[in-house]
Amino acid sequence: MQLNQFSRLTKSQSEQITELQRIHLLPKDFTQLPFQVLAQDIFQRLFPEAHSQSTQSGQLSLLQATTELNLTAYLETIDTSFDQVVFYNVALQLLGFEMTTDFELDQPTAFMTATKLPFIDQAAFDQTAFIEALYLLLTTRSQTGLLYLDQLANRGFFTDWQSDQPQFLIFNGKVQPVFDTSHLIREVVYVESSLDTDQDGQRDLLETTIFRPRETEAGLKIPALYTASPYYKGINDVDADLHNVDTTIATKPVQQPNLADLTQTPTTAPLPQPRAVNGTSMTTELNATDDSNYSLNDYFLARGFANVYAGGIGTRGSDGVRTCGSPEETASTTAIIEWLAGNRRAFTNRTDGIEIKAWWCNHQVAMTGKSYLGTLATAAATTGVEGLRTIVAEAAISSWYDYYRENGLVVAPIDCQGEDADVLAKLCQTRQKDAADHALSGTFFADQLKALQEGQDRITGNYNAFWAARNYRDNLANLNCDVILVHGLNDWNVKLQNAGALWDLLRDQPVNKKLFLHQGEHIYMNNIQSIDFTDMMNLWFTHQLLGVENQAVTKLPAVTIQGNAQEATWTTQADWLALDNPTTTFWLNEQTLSTNATENAPLTTFKDDGVAAFRAQKISTAAWQDALIADQSSFTGNRLRFLGSPLTEPLIIDGRIQFRTRVAVNAERGLLSVLVIDYGQFNRLGTTPAVLAAKGQQLGYQWRYDDLKEFKLNRPSNYQVITKGHINLQNRHNSYQTDAVTPNEFYDITLDLQPTHYDLTAGHQLGLLVYATDMGMTIREEQAFVYQVDLAASQLIVPHLND
Repeated sequence: MQLNQFSRLTKSQSEQITELQRIHLLPKDFTQLPFQVLAQDIFQRLFPEAHSQSTQSGQLSLLQATTELNLTAYLETIDTSFDQVVFYNVALQLLGFEMTTDFELDQPTAFMTATKLPFIDQAAFDQTAFIEALYLLLTTRSQTGLLYLDQLANRGFFTDWQSDQPQFLIFNGKVQPVFDTSHLIREVVYVESSLDTDQDGQRDLLETTIFRPRETEAGLKIPALYTASPYYKGINDVDADLHNVDTTIATKPVQQPNLADLTQTPTTAPLPQPRAVNGTSMTTELNATDDSNYSLNDYFLARGFANVYAGGIGTRGSDGVRTCGSPEETASTTAIIEWLAGNRRAFTNRTDGIEIKAWWCNHQVAMTGKSYLGTLATAAATTGVEGLRTIVAEAAISSWYDYYRENGLVVAPIDCQGEDADVLAKLCQTRQKDAADHALSGTFFADQLKALQEGQDRITGNYNAFWAARNYRDNLANLNCDVILVHGLNDWNVKLQNAGALWDLLRDQPVNKKLFLHQGEHIYMNNIQSIDFTDMMNLWFTHQLLGVENQAVTKLPAVTIQGNAQEATWTTQADWLALDNPTTTFWLNEQTLSTNATENAPLTTFKDDGVAAFRAQKISTAAWQDALIADQSSFTGNRLRFLGSPLTEPLIIDGRIQFRTRVAVNAERGLLSVLVIDYGQFNRLGTTPAVLAAKGQQLGYQWRYDDLKEFKLNRPSNYQVITKGHINLQNRHNSYQTDAVTPNEFYDITLDLQPTHYDLTAGHQLGLLVYATDMGMTIREEQAFVYQVDLAASQLIVPHLND
């Protein structure tokens, strides 16, 4: 176990005293108290659930101070100092660690060193050192991953703190959970957009759900955490709508369009006039019956930040139609921000024209969310909308082409074969859940689906005007908010190019930006035990949305990356995908990879005829990949495999591995797929975090819970995929230009694989697989094309951190 912590602030002694007195832990007259009395008083205050001195003393007696004395007895023995070993014996128990199981009484700091818990390294604490140690303890992470002060708050430490005039409480640069979550305001408003996507002659109304502390009713202005979630009102069953992937990859006509000409004609229909305002109100008419659905947002709701959820156009309760990533979806997302910032109307219901403002909001907004939710945060950020201060975009799409296509190929997100933009739009067009609403909009939406299907073009897989309109990176010049990106290094749903290409462009933008890369697949990371992500976001939001000068911009690392070689390891670096990273070139020869160029390397061939066997065996795509990578299987004839020598030193890969080759196919079309693999039997880190404790993290006093999770080492395995990539041979120059393929003619191919960061440890072998059809991601055409690869013209170029 390691409890990495990046967000703790170092405060001066006077600042520590001020903050400890602010939270009513250190008495105002502490300098007048004998040290023994002060220590007893403070330890008793660490049990807010105990309401009498006798009960508090009983709680202290449950803590073992030395092999002979419990804490109550030990406190009777002290005079002017507190033994360091005793203090940390007690501190570890307060943090949730167990004597003997986790640490030994005579050496608590040995456990703390191994676990990365901070401590003051001196033999005994006088009053000054005791206060410093106490402050450090409050800001130290506990066994549940939460700070000790968070644990105290969850037990009622702040229940009496809030005065008649509510306000935010800041400790160590972060806002504390002093708000009453048992009496939240739960309300629904209807934001009027500047859209009419269902063409019914009225501007689309967007149902918006708000959860805010009741303290706002007393005049407190608070910021908003807004999550644009097309899934918030449910989803539809679209299994029957998935596209058939067992079909032919088209032979495409030659075309060489100009990239600048790939633009979509904007809607020219006149926008209906705004609704008439027939009155105003400060109260809504509909209570929210849905719940918040992101635990990070819940954590901040207890700290006084409103939670705002909106599905956007086409979702249940709203007008319009889903258009999957279009500018209209972006506009429906930013409309809610504009209302929160005081720049747009909302109504208390759909018909009466009673306007309501976000009068409780301080006009400062952050967007949060994963996948489609984080995607819409990215889309909104690239508009420059006023009021949006920052986004935390997790596993977010920055270009929809990079989600559903790759280098001229239809490429599915992993485990989503047959999905496409039209299917996702139908999944989220939840107006149909209200039958009368579906009767009004269903026929029109069906017609819009046809336009989506035509624009997405599953025939060629080329980048076109449809995808250009859904490329948020093209709008990055508009960005004026700070950005946090979070992505899984093993996410094959939203592939890492979405984060990598955006990060490349963010370098030159005059905004603050941070990046987190974890070892997971398509997951959230806010409940991972080994890193203080939630606390880092607290530091960030306290600065961004409340204006507290707390060093958030400089304190948080530029890039934080979880290592893959062992548990609970997080490192920081100044950049990711840096262009000046050194590279090592590996040359291909027969079945080997070598750092020495090989003369007279041969031509070699493989046959792409595995689809029939895949269907006949009725195996999963994961089992197919295992078979493809294995030494021998029924699919080994469908690939070429090359292995490097066992490494004598670690190789930390960081960047886009590039594969260069010369290839021919005995047809007028073809594709290449490439896997780069870590070979070697090893206990590898799982890509799905294990649940350490169900509901192990409490998010506030008498408030919600989240599971405590961690990435754990799995049983030994023989390999792990480092990265992969795919390319249509007709798109060998770019994704929008199509060139002819002449059977058996060789073509030079350069393929940048998905960006990554990977620690290839000593003793392991770098592996390369070259094949064609990828059962889990590409179209599965049943044919028997033969590919020739010129190994003399083939290299694998690997960027890395260490020379």
